[in-house]
Amino acid sequence: MPLQVYEKEQILDACLKVFARHGYEKTSTAMLAEAAGISKALIFHHFKNKKTLYFYVLDQCFEMVRTALDVDHLPESGDFFEMKEKYSLMKLNFLLKNRDVYKLLIEAFKQPPSELKTDIYKKYGDLMMERNLIWERRFKNVPLKGGVDRGQAFELIMLTMEHFEKKFLAEVKDINDFDEAYHKRLLKERTRYLNMVRFGIEG
Repeated sequence: MPLQVYEKEQILDACLKVFARHGYEKTSTAMLAEAAGISKALIFHHFKNKKTLYFYVLDQCFEMVRTALDVDHLPESGDFFEMKEKYSLMKLNFLLKNRDVYKLLIEAFKQPPSELKTDIYKKYGDLMMERNLIWERRFKNVPLKGGVDRGQAFELIMLTMEHFEKKFLAEVKDINDFDEAYHKRLLKERTRYLNMVRFGIEG
């Protein structure tokens, strides 16, 4: 018997909390079944196995982020760096309201379980690449100094972004203890770095 939509959403929400709290590898199907209020047999019947269920949950999280941040509909014109700053603040607000979603996505895309790594990049790699292409298209409107390679300039900016993302992950060990003031300080520091890239460092 197929699951009703609302039942499926309730099960996925319950399983999201378990995966976020314990991580994929330390989560058992018994833990998932208990949290969802159904038997292990029903878990296997509707979702086949823990891996399939994890990807159902991941799909749900990914869609939540796409909807909340709406990166596909960024304005074609406007200051690229201001858009990046606005987008980062939107991510911050989303993080504060959806900590479990954020924790699961961090595990999936930044520290993926070895068992899932290949499948995650195969399933979501094109979507992540499309996100970067959206930003690259916006970057085409940024005026550059003569002799500056646009592709290399964009890559340098994305490397700077990645550096601060890694710094955040290294310094914020428990997302439940996340400090909003810390994140804003990190964004200010990132802006200083981006300004050095944007305006140059030579006096």
